[in-house]
Amino acid sequence: MERFTISLEDKLAQDFDHWIAERGYSNRSEAVRDLLRAELGRNLLAKEESLHCVACLSYVYNHHERELTERLAEIQHAHHDLTISAMHAHLDHDHCLETVILRGPTVGVQKLADTITAERGVHHGKLNLISVELHAPHSHGKSRGKKAKASAEAPHFHVKPSH
Repeated sequence: MERFTISLEDKLAQDFDHWIAERGYSNRSEAVRDLLRAELGRNLLAKEESLHCVACLSYVYNHHERELTERLAEIQHAHHDLTISAMHAHLDHDHCLETVILRGPTVGVQKLADTITAERGVHHGKLNLISVELHAPHSHGKSRGKKAKASAEAPHFHVKPSH
């Protein structure tokens, strides 16, 4: 790990310390690391240099809206290669909150999110993208037991955040 020093105006340092305390960080270093990771990840995504991502798409919709529930399910099924999981919560008698975990090529994930949030009746759509590096499929070779051995020998991907 590399160390570096920064200088801050007194007011900025006080505000930063207050921000750190509000979020429960134990020290400035971890807070700075998280801020840098977030900004560098946003920069990669803005430049469209991040080829792969993991993402969380959240949105609210009225389940009484004509055929909307079916359309949303059809969209997710049509993109099953990008959709890892979905969680559905009833907010009141009319509205539902859905959170969908996505993984795949950044362009495809963004297009899927745009398609869902553009559906008539979908509100408050928010996509949180995290840039990742995709590693080649490989096996680990070491295992204990028949099921573990079969799992270890199957090719798979490791997804590592870019920063």
